[in-house]
Amino acid sequence: ILVFVITAVCVILGESLSFIFTPLIYDSFAQYLVTEKGYDKDLLNITPESLDFCCKGLVFDLEDGNFLKLAEDGTVLRASHGTKSMTSEEILETYRRREWKHFSSVNGMLSRSAKYYLYDNYFDLPGALLCARVVDSLDRHDRQKKYDFWKDMVAAIQHNYKISAFKENCGTYFPEVKNDPDKYLQRCPESVKKWLKQLKNAGKILLLITSSHSDYCRLLCEHILGHDFEEFFDIVITNALKPGFFSQTPNQRPFRTLENDEEQEALLSLDKPGWYSQGNAIHLYELLKKMTGKVDPKVVYFGDSMHSDIFPARHYSNWETVFILEELLGDKVMVPAETESEPLEKKGKYEGHPPKAPYSVSKQWGSFFVDSLPGMGNAEETLVSTWSCKCISTYSTIAIPSLEAIADLPLDYRFTRFSSNNSATAGYYPSPPRALLPNEESVSMK
Repeated sequence: ILVFVITAVCVILGESLSFIFTPLIYDSFAQYLVTEKGYDKDLLNITPESLDFCCKGLVFDLEDGNFLKLAEDGTVLRASHGTKSMTSEEILETYRRREWKHFSSVNGMLSRSAKYYLYDNYFDLPGALLCARVVDSLDRHDRQKKYDFWKDMVAAIQHNYKISAFKENCGTYFPEVKNDPDKYLQRCPESVKKWLKQLKNAGKILLLITSSHSDYCRLLCEHILGHDFEEFFDIVITNALKPGFFSQTPNQRPFRTLENDEEQEALLSLDKPGWYSQGNAIHLYELLKKMTGKVDPKVVYFGDSMHSDIFPARHYSNWETVFILEELLGDKVMVPAETESEPLEKKGKYEGHPPKAPYSVSKQWGSFFVDSLPGMGNAEETLVSTWSCKCISTYSTIAIPSLEAIADLPLDYRFTRFSSNNSATAGYYPSPPRALLPNEESVSMK
């Protein structure tokens, strides 16, 4: 592997900050809906207990107001209408044991559409809770059966995260982070900084690709890595607008230079390392060929979103993909017995010493990896893998809980990858989630 790509600045951190940001992200959307669109003021009030609703891997059916947890074959494992969980009987009555109506579309391209939205990263999840509470509110006041508020949610997102919002101090999110970054950000673990330096010293090319705009990226990086953060990376690409960075052509998404964080002219090609905005994977790969002197340079891409990072990097660019999966910290990791495959000095810091979970599994939604399929009639419940779990083994080379989990390993450490030749749990490092291992007590399905 010659090229290492890090996405989303918080991937660099060694522990989850998702729930530190959750109230702020929720409030940034709720304030807009209430003050600009006239929604119920009760939306502004949330309790810590309500955050249990936030769970990765949910699909929101925009018209029906239902949130769904899907099995790998597209059947519905759990569901809620708004925030209220549907019973097994209600699920069977509504969805039977058939594939969810939009599953072929979302499964084929991990897409989002005007009819459904896939929640697959932590910065999206507060919006899921808000949407669920909007459904609850509309049911109380209007008793409607079809819901058309999504356009207002999109407006709230655009208001808070548009490209000029950081500079203009617009919305709720950026002003708060700028005012008190220590509240929301932590320093990068020294082990990860050392690992990045080792990669560069070994002749590897390092890239940072983020959909954040350059001014916000700089704030994060300076706080997390230090004011010399650019020395860690050969190329920095901001406002990448993934997954379009991978799926769109150079004509659709050219690279642009930056001057004082303002985007300048479009580039016909990418000729040298530096800091750029927008862009596309095709022109980037041509530059990597020049920089490495290789016809087919190997790229490994680290990301924490299946929709924006892992799937498009594998599907469009055929890059190796490392999925940063914090659920490995929360789903009862079991460490297998030592094998002869690696000498002791090559063991990672988490092998034999599982990290402390930074959060708990959602009581409402259960395990990210497995769940029980409601039985029809007198049939017993069946334990099945979730669709989210299937995507991991399909599109990831390996899955790890954090960069810190591998930072102390030798650079030539050989990971066991997900593949058709290995078991479905082979690619999890340092070990698979206990829920996926046979003959072990699994997470509660009730």
